Amino acid sequence: MPDEQNGNDGDVVRRPRRPAVRDNLRHQWEKDRARAPRDERAGTGATERDTGLESQDLVFHATYREIEAPRHLAEAFGVPEGTVLLERTYRTRYAAESAPFDLVTSYLVRDLIAANPCLLDETEEPWPGGTQSQLFTVGIEVDRVEERLTARPPTPRETRELDLPAGASVILLRKTSYDIDDRVVDIADVTLPGDRTELLFTTRLERW
Repeated sequence: MPDEQNGNDGDVVRRPRRPAVRDNLRHQWEKDRARAPRDERAGTGATERDTGLESQDLVFHATYREIEAPRHLAEAFGVPEGTVLLERTYRTRYAAESAPFDLVTSYLVRDLIAANPCLLDETEEPWPGGTQSQLFTVGIEVDRVEERLTARPPTPRETRELDLPAGASVILLRKTSYDIDDRVVDIADVTLPGDRTELLFTTRLERW
């Protein structure tokens, strides 16, 4: 459980669990590593980058299943409703804690990645280099990543799974990756705990 300490007014203040800082530079960082040798990619991942932890500090779990695309995902991918998608669910937590950093569900069009059977196998996770490296193995280069953020109160399940304190909100992130042919190649829905997530955006401007 998170530590608690007394505030200046005598009230008990909940100390957040291990915080994570998620910034938009992570996507270029991942792309730069996508074609690197496996040993280099395996050295660290996005979670280690966001938290400053080492891989041995983390407990990772992935679950795969195939689903038929519901209307909202079919429209987002630009494919017919019912197209087979690979749904990937990820949970990563600090070994000293019980709650994950976030709740992640990622979707890929199965036919786009089927040429590499390893991409359909959850036992191949965690994949060194992440999704961009996985897509590279079937000839897909990510051109841009769009992220949309909203916030709301958590559901009871989210409260339990993320071990949220009373009054905390969740941040909902929809991450959409496009390839160089402007196809949507990956959609990820990420639920972030509002009490221990910092979002950092750096916008580089072209010089005159």
